[in-house]
Amino acid sequence: MTQTPLAFDTPGFDHTSPLDRIGFDIGFDHARHALVPPAELMLDGTAVCQGWRAGRALFGLRTPAGPRGLRQWLALRLQAWREGVEFEMQQVTPHHLLQIETPVCPVTRVLLGGALQGDAAPVVTRLREDAGYAAGNLVLLSRAAARAKAGRTAAQVMAHTERLARDGVAEDGLQDGMDLAAWRRLATLMSLAVQAPAAVSARIPLFVLPPNRVRVLNASQGLQALFTLRLQAAGWSHRARAIADLLRSELRHDFNLFVGALAARLMAIPCDATPRMLRWAQEDAWTDGRVQRRWSQFAVQLGIDEAEALLQRLAHAGLGGLRMLVHEPAAATDGWCLPTQGRLPRVSRQAPGCRVSPVATANTPPQNRSATMSPRAS
Repeated sequence: MTQTPLAFDTPGFDHTSPLDRIGFDIGFDHARHALVPPAELMLDGTAVCQGWRAGRALFGLRTPAGPRGLRQWLALRLQAWREGVEFEMQQVTPHHLLQIETPVCPVTRVLLGGALQGDAAPVVTRLREDAGYAAGNLVLLSRAAARAKAGRTAAQVMAHTERLARDGVAEDGLQDGMDLAAWRRLATLMSLAVQAPAAVSARIPLFVLPPNRVRVLNASQGLQALFTLRLQAAGWSHRARAIADLLRSELRHDFNLFVGALAARLMAIPCDATPRMLRWAQEDAWTDGRVQRRWSQFAVQLGIDEAEALLQRLAHAGLGGLRMLVHEPAAATDGWCLPTQGRLPRVSRQAPGCRVSPVATANTPPQNRSATMSPRAS
């Protein structure tokens, strides 16, 4: 039996280039699952083509059926390779992409689907474009929302939203394809992936609940989501009292004022609301100015350490009661993630021939975290 030659033995393959190595692996994985890469990447001498040919020589037609989401996973890897952006292979898997699927865009609230280039087409998007394709940084949006977000940071989207509100733009008036409410939800969604001082994150209304598998980097916003969900469920008053007992005595009065404001909005939600309508009503509760003021008055008194400690105490006391309150994406079957001192892999834009630094994740040992983003990056 002859050994299949690797691409390193193929004339024209630059084995010193990380991009060529990645391209080769992508082509190889296409062949592994009997898929053909895009035609423009199948020219002789390209890394993807060479990897595909090596895979075909090895696997032939003896290829196992790929999991659902495989095509999207390979397409996303190709996109990251073309952009020169790091792709976190261990946690961003076809299964992970299935977990972040949603029938409705969390920003525009339209049903996802239709024409590939249509405004409602689903698009996997990075919340932070200065971070890589990593678990916790990926979300499924409509193409309209992804287009509005492209090239903007969370701070820029928030400033744009505030400018629209100051200019008196009508709630149903479209700006770059989205109304004011959608811009507010986009600003909140992007802020979840930016670790900010407690005084800043505490003043951001929770216009959108964290989508599945999104990593929330601010403990204050994690508390917002947790309280919103737990104060809606039956027995909320008992849980509210138990939570208040875990607080410093100086905070209990302001917390109770916040609970009263939020509970009034949540209790107005019809009991027969569908899960989708319930989620939207929970998010819309934060459009109430009184809820926002009461929350800010309470939350600004919590520093980052105290907010994170409170989340831990709630979990240990059984008051979280949510599988979504976890510290690693792999540990949950459903929900968003709130790691302590969480990090997202940094972005890496390379020219062919340069070296690629290892992908840094929340599990990276402290001595290897020099490649990660600054925890206070904005």
